[in-house]
Amino acid sequence: MWFLSKKGASGFSANSTAEEVTQGIDGSALTAIVTGASSGIGAETARVLALRGVHVIMGVRNISAGKQVKEAIIRDVPQAKIDAMELDLSSLASVRNFASTYNSFGLPLNLLINNAGIMATPFTLSKDKIELQFSTNHVGHFLLTNLLLETMKRTASHSRKEGRIVNVSSRRHKFSYHEGIRFDKINDQLGYNGLSAYGQSKLANVLHASELARRLKEGGVEITANSLHPGAIATDLFRQHSMISGIVNILGKHVMKNVQQGAATTCYVALHPDVKGVSGKYYSDCNIAETSPQAKDTELAKKLWDFTMSLVD
Repeated sequence: MWFLSKKGASGFSANSTAEEVTQGIDGSALTAIVTGASSGIGAETARVLALRGVHVIMGVRNISAGKQVKEAIIRDVPQAKIDAMELDLSSLASVRNFASTYNSFGLPLNLLINNAGIMATPFTLSKDKIELQFSTNHVGHFLLTNLLLETMKRTASHSRKEGRIVNVSSRRHKFSYHEGIRFDKINDQLGYNGLSAYGQSKLANVLHASELARRLKEGGVEITANSLHPGAIATDLFRQHSMISGIVNILGKHVMKNVQQGAATTCYVALHPDVKGVSGKYYSDCNIAETSPQAKDTELAKKLWDFTMSLVD
């Protein structure tokens, strides 16, 4: 349980908050995109980055909810530089529109935080006929990252500041289907399991960050890519399961992280100077952590990259 954890090598632990792990950091020269920023740890990530001076663009599916969060952040942080743009990660057209619009603004981009996600949904296909969790949690973020990468490269080169890409994964990446990624059965309803499919999408997040880190390093690009487990958090990710949601509502505050703690690892990996130059790693509780054997499989990561490219082409 988080309250029994000890501080790791970073000096932080599971009960550290996002404000604590970014204390004293000046992000006023940085611009960040945070997906899924209209609720939960995404909203807290956006708030804390704004608190540290970062210009934050919230990528949100529900623009009305996003504007409400934006207004709440400005009330809390009057000097906040924050904007909201519509982004539905389950729609490739929406992802392309978001990226095209953002790139047309001529804004820099130092930080890309791929946070949005859904969990354990009933079997559903996205608008692009891809299983919904895989589409939203992985494919949409993969395409978004690719479409914004040139902007990030230019920003890193012109500003001489390291760019950082952060994939919010989960410990559930260790509990995917036995084959890891079901390349030939992504859209098969037969054998579909909501939690295993969630684990598959979270495994894809880790593999994506690892392969991206390899490619960026190979290209000599000053951009890092890492993934992380935010911890077990009482958020609306459990909304698809009424029984689990009920238990979370009753016991969550006692055995799970709150959103301030849940956003800590994301904010740490995005902003902390100790993470400078670190790439292709997986973090938990603001410290480098172990992944599953499948997440370390470089050939699986390359295969997933090629497979995802075929889905977004």
